[in-house]
Amino acid sequence: MNINKEIIFEKKNSIAWIILNRPEKLNALTIEMLERISLILNEIEKDSEIRCIIITGSGRKSFCSGVDISILLSLNSVTAEEFARKGQEIFSKIENSSKIFIAAINGYCLGGGLELAIACDFRIASENA
Repeated sequence: MNINKEIIFEKKNSIAWIILNRPEKLNALTIEMLERISLILNEIEKDSEIRCIIITGSGRKSFCSGVDISILLSLNSVTAEEFARKGQEIFSKIENSSKIFIAAINGYCLGGGLELAIACDFRIASENA
């Protein structure tokens, strides 16, 4: 698994994009993806050029279907709690950021994906969302 392919981070002028890139899994989240998003958010907060961040999912079916259930089933109680804590940490970083976050919802938006969208300042949904 190449985490740099599963989370695409792009920056152009004052706008940054975070793209969840697992369309074959409806952009379901893994712990590695959450860790990468957390690092990106730290980088964004320090970058005075970035004023707006757009979070979206690749493909046309899903923004984010939440946690990858196949991974969730393999976790013990300690790692499951760590997974949940990492998700909450990300949502808090977005909610408390000085930057503007926009969720570009392009399909299914379920579970942790819905929490991610709710953490953003604005949510824009496509017709198939």
